[in-house]
Amino acid sequence: MAKTLDPKPPLDLQARLNRLLPNIRLLATPLPLVPALRLWLLDELVDERLDQEVANALMEAPPYWSLCWASGQVLARHLLAHPEWVRGKTLVDVGPGSGVVAIAAALAGARRVIACDLDPDALAATAANAALNGVQVALSDDLEACLSEADCVSAADILYDRDNLPLLERFHRSGLPILLADSRIPDLDPPGLTLLGTWQASTWPDLGEAGEYNRVRIFASEP
Repeated sequence: MAKTLDPKPPLDLQARLNRLLPNIRLLATPLPLVPALRLWLLDELVDERLDQEVANALMEAPPYWSLCWASGQVLARHLLAHPEWVRGKTLVDVGPGSGVVAIAAALAGARRVIACDLDPDALAATAANAALNGVQVALSDDLEACLSEADCVSAADILYDRDNLPLLERFHRSGLPILLADSRIPDLDPPGLTLLGTWQASTWPDLGEAGEYNRVRIFASEP
């Protein structure tokens, strides 16, 4: 039997990563919580491969899209387990990062999925990861336009930056059902949303983060 070769990352996406991390590859990586999905993620970071200048650059402008954050994994698994939340609907996923939630929504039967982000690297990663998983995800950097054509909205781990908290109010004003996952604010109690549960997960590749960031909670408004 012929050996199956691992796919090679899209050249554009690899180039985007190598502007910051010249010696790090992207690998098509299955996710621990959602092994049916593969994403173009960082090869394991080994400290010896990073000189101080690159390490500093990584801290200042981390390529969020080249990691699958804990909340993204948990929310993706939730959508695949509860496809009725998106089946036949248009979902806008805000701050998609690697695109894991958007991809899971497409696999769960969403009529249309739009990934919305101001970061062109995140949109490029989402497109590449959608192709890797054989689904289509539309891309946009215009939140207002996205919300105007959506049936529901999702977001995972966007609140690491407290400046993003007003987005929750914007979601509420849209009148759309909301699905929110977070591991960054331990005392988060978003008004108008109900806690569905708490799950343990880690960012992948595992960054060895503090345990508090491995506790993911999912909140939802009524679908």
